Amino acid sequence: MSATTTRPNILWISIEDTSPRFGCYGDELARTPHIDELASAGTLYTNAFATAGVCSPSRSAIITSMYPTAIGAHHMRTEHVNKNTPELPTPYFAVPPAYVKTFTEHLRAEGYYCTNNWKTDYQFASPLTAWDEDSRDAHWRNRDADQPFFAVFNHILTHESSMWGTMIRGNYYPDHPMERPLVTDPNQVKVPPYLADTPKTRDSIARYYDLIAEADEFVGSLLQQLEEDGLAENTIVFLWSDHGEGLPRAKRWPYDAGIRVPLIVRWPGMMAPGQVSDALVSLIDLGPTVLSLAGATVPNHMQGQPFLGSKAKPRDYVYATRDRYDESYDMIRAARDKRYKYIRNYYPDKPYLQWVQFSHQHPAFQELWRLELSGQLEGDQRLLMQHKRPAEELYDCLADPYEMRNLADDPNYREELERFRSVVDDWRCKYDVWGDVPEEQMVAQMWPGGTQPHTASPIFIPLNSMLHGREAVTCGEYGEATAILLHSATQGASIAYTLEDGDNPSWKLYTKPLFLTEGTMYIRAKGVRIGFKDSEEAAGTFKKV
Repeated sequence: MSATTTRPNILWISIEDTSPRFGCYGDELARTPHIDELASAGTLYTNAFATAGVCSPSRSAIITSMYPTAIGAHHMRTEHVNKNTPELPTPYFAVPPAYVKTFTEHLRAEGYYCTNNWKTDYQFASPLTAWDEDSRDAHWRNRDADQPFFAVFNHILTHESSMWGTMIRGNYYPDHPMERPLVTDPNQVKVPPYLADTPKTRDSIARYYDLIAEADEFVGSLLQQLEEDGLAENTIVFLWSDHGEGLPRAKRWPYDAGIRVPLIVRWPGMMAPGQVSDALVSLIDLGPTVLSLAGATVPNHMQGQPFLGSKAKPRDYVYATRDRYDESYDMIRAARDKRYKYIRNYYPDKPYLQWVQFSHQHPAFQELWRLELSGQLEGDQRLLMQHKRPAEELYDCLADPYEMRNLADDPNYREELERFRSVVDDWRCKYDVWGDVPEEQMVAQMWPGGTQPHTASPIFIPLNSMLHGREAVTCGEYGEATAILLHSATQGASIAYTLEDGDNPSWKLYTKPLFLTEGTMYIRAKGVRIGFKDSEEAAGTFKKV
């Protein structure tokens, strides 16, 4: 398919660690005018969910459309190293099956200009072949004028750590003021009943509302840029978060507070404005949806499914997991329909609050422990402080949105419990490839001998009436038009190439032979496979005389 402006442009706006605390979702305390305006011009989804309540496993599912447990990306922070836990089989990158690519590579092959600005965090290094641009300067404005684009912008100031410090702001937003005066009134915030309702907790939630207001400004700026460029009418806009909010019993957990996310889609001329959909959507569906809308092939191995367009398929369930997060091992599998949530705890002997070093910095966590240790914590506030868990949890999410009344032992819900048991068993049979495999054994298979596998360097094979593709060479002079094939011996490898000199060339995705019709062609190429180390750069010089 040739590049043409008749194909839609696609803009993704990703907001970190954010539940649907927007005005358009009914939150009266939110200050989100730009997001609300986007929703009024498009469709707001009320049942959108992440595959995990934490960023890296969730993002691996988004970029590959494969469940994290299917590709070995289910443990949070595979690059994690902690001096207190040297026994962990880290650091490593997940190595998916050879046929798994980032879905953006399929888009690039169809002529789309793909940019990411700028977070990746996929449990593997962002492949060189995934993006035309992957940096803080990446923008659709850098493409050729007639080329359709897929552009991702990630706003990360809403990361949980911004509720207690300036790590994100200081490291990644140096142009922003380090401190903003608190605007949201802590006395007006609604504290979830499973947290300690204290000034310290309220202050952190108030800060969160202020951070979301900042994210709204970011959204407004991007939408304004579309308008300035005359692109708004031919651009499908998706707004979503990689998982739910960064509060205790939310982030890192498969409760709705941790996996339910905002999702808004504006598609001028194709979707009526001001719509609300209760369709179940998993973030694993984003990639196949984009491919489908762009007219690209959706590979059969992808485990998500389009939720928009002519190839849309309805979902009956969404699924979520929890495994090793940072220092501590766990294993939870969960499924949800439009009403019920089922959670299976594989370690019912473990307390809910294990040692996850980073999370203990949260003021709301500190308040839970302070009151627990002083004997003041009581009732629902003790849900996270239990020393054991039930083997199974079942919640009516409509009647009990905070998921605090476990119905698993209630005989009135026996039929629902049995249904979800079968649903999770079936899902595990299909997609939980690595769930029962000890991480150390998985890493030994992915990185034999503890060494990252290395992609084979590309070779160059000339083809013309005299040469029939039997030999690889690095240079040649030919008296006729000649095709140059690029090849890597690594199973599943993609190839990035450039015809440019210099240290920072634009790397193109190799999808067809390069044709030498006149002059000299200097080709540089690298072999790329997800989880592998990129090959050494290969170079060849070819001339038509």
